[in-house]
This record gives sequence, structure tokens and C-alpha cells, in this order.
Amino acid sequence: MTLHWHGVLQRGTPWADGPAMVTQCPVQPGGNYTYRFNVDGQEGTLWWHAHVSFHRATVYGALVIRPRGGAKAYPFPKPDKEHVVILGEWWNATVYDMERMAFLTGIPAPHADAYTINGKPGDFYNCSAPNRTSTLDIVVGEKLGMISHGDCVCLLAETAKFEVRQNGTYLLRIINAGMNTPLFFKVAKHRLTVVGADACYTKPYKTDVVVVSPGQTVDALMVASAAVGRYYMAASPYDSAIPQGPPFSDTTATAILQYAGARRKTVRWRPPVLPRRPAVNDTATAHRFFSGMTALLRHGKPSAVPLAVDTHMYVTVGLGVSLCQPEQLLCNRSAPPVFSSSMNNASFVVPKNTSLLEAHFSRQPAGVYTRDFPDTPPVVFDYTGDESDNATMQFTTKSTKVKTLRYNATVEMVLQNTRLIAKESHPMHIHGFNFFILAQGFGNYDKKRAERRFNLVDPQERNTIAVPTGGWAVIRFVADNPGMWYMHCHFDAHISLGLAMVLEVLDGPTPETSMPPPPADLPRCS
Repeated sequence: MTLHWHGVLQRGTPWADGPAMVTQCPVQPGGNYTYRFNVDGQEGTLWWHAHVSFHRATVYGALVIRPRGGAKAYPFPKPDKEHVVILGEWWNATVYDMERMAFLTGIPAPHADAYTINGKPGDFYNCSAPNRTSTLDIVVGEKLGMISHGDCVCLLAETAKFEVRQNGTYLLRIINAGMNTPLFFKVAKHRLTVVGADACYTKPYKTDVVVVSPGQTVDALMVASAAVGRYYMAASPYDSAIPQGPPFSDTTATAILQYAGARRKTVRWRPPVLPRRPAVNDTATAHRFFSGMTALLRHGKPSAVPLAVDTHMYVTVGLGVSLCQPEQLLCNRSAPPVFSSSMNNASFVVPKNTSLLEAHFSRQPAGVYTRDFPDTPPVVFDYTGDESDNATMQFTTKSTKVKTLRYNATVEMVLQNTRLIAKESHPMHIHGFNFFILAQGFGNYDKKRAERRFNLVDPQERNTIAVPTGGWAVIRFVADNPGMWYMHCHFDAHISLGLAMVLEVLDGPTPETSMPPPPADLPRCS
């Protein structure tokens, strides 16, 4: 087991970052490791999760960082109350075994069986008849907490509830802890005002739908301005793939927003109001949300976007195929290559015996990693064109390549989605850094046209970006945090297939800008 503190910058504490075999060996059964780190200069909603195998499917939680002055120091109206809303995915299987079988066979793990809000699937999973869209009919056995759907009975305990008072203001801290699915989030009869994303404040952005990819967080204010009653919160899947692959679960996770004073009746109980959900492939709505936010500049401070760039990178992200690895014991070696994924055609494999950070600190990379991750794709092609999707372009090889950056270098990275296998929005997360999103769009990146659209004044700042399906995004950051920092797709089905790389940031000129030695209790590889 390892734990990652998603979005915490870990300045001076890279040993506490958590990804298995990148910054540490996993904690073995019966072992222990204390994560010690400071949170400095960050405010908002982050989260923590397991970072080995598929364990984060159920091992996760919220990490809320409030201003030193408390709620009155927020740069938006003080809410009457705050609610953490964690969106997740659920399988009717043991996720470790599922991930292990996917690796051994080279066949991707199946989609989730259900989505959850605060660990509960809501009223439309298991309790509804097949293809049935009507909601609750009669409340029975209220003391037992049960609801009848006409032909089945389910427990009220399987639906999360949030209590509000009419005209009150509430801060919803929304986290997508799901493994592989971006989600639309709506509250029936209510609008939301986004005020933060990935623990960075945004200018108020009004919307009736929030879109969160795995790894992302959104802070949104909600005024309880509807009539006293009961309303559904709903989280439904966004499937960005073109062409669409195996179908996502079409269930919708629900929670209930219940106003104080809403009385329940035991006969013909009126069901909560359900919001109209976007279509599962509504890329226009997703892109409008992802590209619509800008940063909140506080106290008259100018934007911190670095203007001079030292290192330019153009990185393709997408799917592909690879040969079976020796450890894939159930892989059909007589069949065509198996499913894979890569960045700049390098499909990442974590080392087996020494973590990357230990090899870096000891200055002994040989046999652990190589410093030859390419700054540009090894082959230039029509990245988003259908005609490019052929066996030659799909093929990728396995490696453990890192990109080495000098301390304090300003990095500009173009993330280019590809058509190989399928166009798909990939949520790309960088450990150890926030980055500015200068621009994003569809098709192949065109430098001259894109640079005219760069927002260098108030771009949104994030740690995870959903690269548009069949499109691109430009990010910029300063490499001022020495260590080995994982960059990967936050679809766990893709990271395990190689959609990852590592940024090796060298020490600065002083002890304060250099990596500290490992803690005494750092786990050792068995």
C-alpha cells in the first residue's frame, strides 16, 4: 500500500508523495510508514488516495485546506455550511484481482458497475427494474428505512443525504475519486457558482452543470433558493471516446438534497426532483465547462504566469498496442499485440526493485531508468486523423524513460491527444506542481493559431487537466521542486497500460533548493 496526497506540492518532502516505485516502495503487510509533509501556500479542496494497483477504487478521502483566517477569509461570500461530495466508482468484484487479471491477459479491466456519491450509489442502482425510469412509488417501513419501487425494496442508507435551509448558501467541495470515468454533476432546480478548482481560486463561474474528470476537484457555491422540498444531486458518466468503446455503466449516482421543513408522508410520497442530465457523449458541454474558467487574481497581484520559456515539449497522449511482456502469463502471444498506451510513443513501466526517487538521490539510475524521454513525438503524423489509426502507428514499446529538467526551468508543454485506437479525453495529472492552462482546443495543435489565444493574464491553474478528446492543451509551469515527479493519465486503466512518464527535477544551488535525504522509516522493496 502507498498513499498519495493529490495536489499537495510536497516542497522539500518528495519522499511523502506516495506513488509506488516512483517515490517509494510500497508498505508491506504488517509494515508502516509515516507521511510527513507541510502544506504551504495552498487553499481549497484536494484529496488523498492509494497509489498502487487499483487500490484507490476504495481507498480515498478528502483533504480540505482552509485559509488561516477561516471561512471569513474566503474570497467569496462566506457559506452557511460546507459539504464534501466525493464521486466514485464501484465494481461488483475485488478490484485488485480485476487489475491483476487485466495485466496478466493484456485485456483492459471492465467499466464500473455503478457510480457513487460519498460511497453510496443512490436510488437508481440495483433497486430499479431493468430499463425503468420512474422513481419512488410508496414509502414503507419508514422506521426500518426502506423504500418500495413497486417490485423491489432498497435501503435508504444507500443514498447520501445533504440537509439545507431555504436561502442558505452552501459550499460544495466536489471530488472525482473515480477510477476511469469523467462525470457530469448537477443538482435539480439549482445553479452553481464555481469558485475554485484543484485548490486554486477561480473567478465566479455560473453554471448548471459541473464536469469533473478523475483526479480533479471543484469548489462550487449553491444557494438553496428552490421551494422547500427534496431534490436529487446526480452524477452521470461522460464518455468522450470516438469511436465509442465498450459501454459505460448507464446508471446515475444520486444523493438527496433535503430542505429543512420538507415533510415525508407514508403514502404516495412525492419523489425527489431529478435533474435533466447531459447526454453521455456531450463533449460540447464538457469543453465549455473546462475552458470557461479563469483564475481569480487577489489583492491586486498580477498573474504569476512565467513569460520566458526555457524548455518546450510537445507530447502525444493516447492509446496503442504493445507486445506481451514476460510477466503477462495469460497473454495470448500468438494473437495480435495487446492493448497499451503511451506518451510520445513511450509506454511507461515502473521499476521492480528500486524506486525512481531512490535511484535519483543515490545518483545510480543505471538499470532503473533512462534520461531519454523525447521532447517531441518520434514520428510526426496527422495525430487526430482517422487514416492514422493503423497497426504501424499504434505500436509502442515499453520503457522507463524520464525527462530531466534543471532547477527553476520554465516548461511549456503541448499535450496532444491522438486518434490511435480512439480519441478520448485524458485527465493528465502532474505530481509536485500546479500548472497554468494557456489554451486548449480540438484537432491538431497549430502553434501560430494557438499562441494568439494564449491567456497569459488570468489562466486557470490546476494539477489535473482533461485534454480535449481529439484535441490539445498547452500548459506552463516552473520546475522549482527537486525530485522525481510522476505525470500520468488519471484513468487507472490507462496508467497501468503505460500512459505516464516522470519529470526528474535536479537540485538547485542551495540546501533549501535541494532534495533532503530519505526518512529513516522509508519502506524497502522486499
